Amino acid sequence: MEASPKPTLRIATGADLEAIRELIAASVRGLQHEYSEGQREQALASVFTPDTQLIADTTYYVVEDADGSLVACGGWSWRKTLYGGDHHHASRDAGRLDPATDAAKIRAFFVHPQWARRGLGTLLLQACEQAAWDAGFRHCEMGATLSGVPLYERHGYRRMAEILVDLPGGERLPVVRMEKVLASRLD
Repeated sequence: MEASPKPTLRIATGADLEAIRELIAASVRGLQHEYSEGQREQALASVFTPDTQLIADTTYYVVEDADGSLVACGGWSWRKTLYGGDHHHASRDAGRLDPATDAAKIRAFFVHPQWARRGLGTLLLQACEQAAWDAGFRHCEMGATLSGVPLYERHGYRRMAEILVDLPGGERLPVVRMEKVLASRLD
């Protein structure tokens, strides 16, 4: 019996945007049961949308299966924005971070429900941490969804604060600000 090919990681491009949108929607609806349906749908209209700045900065990754379908995505940033996509204007700040004093931002991780718990989140996280390290950052932080917190805790992230994100329909979305010190080069 032949082993199925491993999914492949690559830098996202603008051509991936529609597939990223579809992946995000499937992930949120299929895996983020800590949130109500109303919170999920309102977040999909605002917070959980692609951030094209990450794609332009070449700091956003996608994972493809053997057929070329996107099964996971996530990235990191050297900009100040902690979370949210193009449609979430409340927290956006495209200012540059200083690697000597600031933490790189781990951003927008989503895995297709059919590919959950197969190591793709870990694959993305390791790629992002390595790229941040290579760019001179020694700390990372994120605004983690409730469903993502266990993954990040397993990889050394600490909970720092609870954040309530205002959503367009009047609901609020709880997320957790987490951080990690990158101890050494990760190769």
